[in-house]
Amino acid sequence: QVELVESGGGLVQPGGSLRLSCVPVGRSFTFDSRGWYRQAPGKQRELVATISRGGSTNYSDSVKGRFTLSRDNTRNAVYLQMDSLKPEDTAIYYCKINGNVWNGSTWNAFDSWGQGTQVTVSS
Repeated sequence: QVELVESGGGLVQPGGSLRLSCVPVGRSFTFDSRGWYRQAPGKQRELVATISRGGSTNYSDSVKGRFTLSRDNTRNAVYLQMDSLKPEDTAIYYCKINGNVWNGSTWNAFDSWGQGTQVTVSS
């Protein structure tokens, strides 16, 4: 599996913004899907947003118009810009990436989760 390094979580007041980033460890990748999921206390993990290899994005209804997913292919990074945050957005946010990684001689498929980053929206 490929390690994913997440950053950007924290505590913010309602109406505020945060930007999450996720970068896979390694050098040569192809990506099938990259995105973010979240899990609030006592709830199941749910999709927040994903972006396909071709650049098509998919957002959950609860974040449409407030969150924006983007990617930087030069850094292999994927970002989640979260604006107009609400208390109900409080959760642990997980990056998920699947694709292929070059190990020096072959391409190997991977499907990895990040370690999670806490986002708390509270006054």
